[in-house]
This record gives sequence, structure tokens and C-alpha cells, in this order.
Amino acid sequence: MGAPKTDQRRSCVRPPHLDILWLPRTAMRSVEGDPSDCVLVVGVSRPKMAAAILVVMLLSLFLTFHMLYDSALHTFQASSIERPRPPLLLLSRRLYPTAARRLPQAIIIGVRKCGTRALLEMLYLHPMVQKAAGEVHFFDRDENYNRGLEWYRMKMPHSYQGQITIEKSPSYFVTPEVPERIRAMNASVKLILIVREPVTRAISDYTQLRTHAATASTVTPSSSSQRAFEQLALMSNGSINEQYRPLAISIYHNYVHRWLEVFPREQILVVNGDLLIEDPVPQLQKIEKFLGLESRIGTHNFYFNETKGFYCLRNETSDRCLRESKGRRHPRVDPFVVSKLRRYFGEHNQKFYELIGEDLGWPEE
Repeated sequence: MGAPKTDQRRSCVRPPHLDILWLPRTAMRSVEGDPSDCVLVVGVSRPKMAAAILVVMLLSLFLTFHMLYDSALHTFQASSIERPRPPLLLLSRRLYPTAARRLPQAIIIGVRKCGTRALLEMLYLHPMVQKAAGEVHFFDRDENYNRGLEWYRMKMPHSYQGQITIEKSPSYFVTPEVPERIRAMNASVKLILIVREPVTRAISDYTQLRTHAATASTVTPSSSSQRAFEQLALMSNGSINEQYRPLAISIYHNYVHRWLEVFPREQILVVNGDLLIEDPVPQLQKIEKFLGLESRIGTHNFYFNETKGFYCLRNETSDRCLRESKGRRHPRVDPFVVSKLRRYFGEHNQKFYELIGEDLGWPEE
């Protein structure tokens, strides 16, 4: 026969440091059991202790959600290589800077068909660089510019304090209003101008225009898309067709002087796009220094794709090349026409060299 209930209760000792109740299991249900088998009854009779426990529980719940949110945000923002992130569990905005959309501190202003997309993707290998997706065309299109800087800022990626946000829109270089508009946004912005040998750039431009025209003409290709480069670059009498847009854009000094009237030379870095294609790392190291970044991009970030004929990007997790529209094979152009165009651009190139204070050594024959 079991011990009396009073003895069973007497066998359970309440810890002196906790204001909680211990009861024998037989006191809570009418079954026989071990008198020493006691049950902890969850309950707190002291209000201050109850409040403290509740605060601890709520704080633990908040910190758990905080960690989950930070991890999700970091995963969303992470690029192909590890990017710096602020430490977890810092609740102050001053101590814990969150990711935000910021106006760009650097802009690739052109030139079209000189490797602006390749350059942007290469710079994005750096953990301190964030890039805008696509071409924003804020400063060169009135309908976008009239929407204001807040619209422009919302087109930028999230970045942490200390990272550099970069966007690229090649038509900025040739649009007259753009230099003043960019200065109005940020007079200290850093500008990157990438150029290629003018005839090569013109042929590349022609190739893209012809491809787009042929794609747009779903029934019958337009006559202009079927004409050879030589027919468009030269007049019927054999003179240079200076009105042909791909040739006009290659006269760089006609445009760069506008930028130098608005920005000091040291705020504009001229990148040789031909050298970037041949050996990317030295050109990227120049840009890292120009942007005030630690040198992080090296030969380990590239591999040469024999099929495509140019360098592709590599990081710790994957390899990738630019999309198929990049690096199109150029049509064969009559060497006589190429030589004639290079002689034509010789004088224009010299004017460009004088403005930028650098001789890029492009062939004149």
C-alpha cells in the first residue's frame, strides 16, 4: 500500500532559489507511482521574474528572426565571389550598416562597341563593386532624366557602405547634355571611358547594326542590312562617308572635349579596350587603383576560351562567358578600305591623344 499523500508531498523539495512549484505525480492524477517522481509545474508567482523571463523569450525570438533576415539578404546580394558583410547581431544602424540603393560613385560612359559590358562584368569580380543591371540611360534620355534622381537611385543595386556602385550606358559619351547632368548629380564622380582602335570599333558597330536589322526584318531584310561595310563607309566616288554613324562615333575627340570642359582630366580614366581583350588583368589593375580599391582581380579570374576567341570569367564557384551576342565574328573587310580608313583616322587619333595626354599607338595604315 502506498504512502499517504501528505508523505508524498513531503518527499518533493522546492528549490529555494526558484519561485516555482514541485508536485508529486500522484497529486495530479489518480495513479500509483514512485513517491519521488515529482512534476515541475510551470508557473511563476513573482511578477518581476515573470516579466524577466518574458523579455528573455521575446529577445531570443527577435534575434533569431534577425539572423534569418540577415542571412537571406546576404544570400540575395552575394555575387559570384565572397563579398564583405557586416557582423550579425548588431542592432544599431550606426554599428550595423544595412544594404541600401546608392547613386553611383563611378560610371562607364562609353564608348559603344568598345567592351563596356565586358569591362563592367570584369569589375564585378571585385568584392567591393556592385553593378547596375542593364543600361539605365538616365542622363541621355529626357523621359528618364525628368523622372528625377530618386528614380535613378532605385535603378541601382543594393550595396553596403564602402562598396562602389557602377553603371554603364555607352551612349552617355556621345550625348551633348550628359556631362553637365552627371556633374549636377555628383561633381566628384569617377568616369571610365573605354575605347578601341577606331576602324575596328566601326566594323564592330556595323556588325551589330546589321544583325539587329536582319532580326527586325522578319519578312524581307532591309537594303541597308544587306549592304557591305565598304558600301556604307565609302561614298560612290570613293571618299569617306563621314555621315555614316559607326565612323562618326569613332572620331573620339569630337566628344571627349565636352567631358574635359566639365570634368578635370584626373576624373576620367581612359581604358584601352584592345588591350583589355588581349590581357585583361593589367587594365583592371589600373582601374582598381583609379577607383581606390584594393587589388583583388588577377589571372585566376580568367581563362581563355578557344572556341569564342576571348577571355571568360572565373571565380571560386563557376566559370562563365559573356552572352552569345558579345564577341561576334566580324565580316571580312577589304584591306584597301581598312587601310584608307586608318589613314583617315590618323589625324583624328592625334587630336584625341593630345586631349587625353596619352598616345594609344593605333595603326595609321
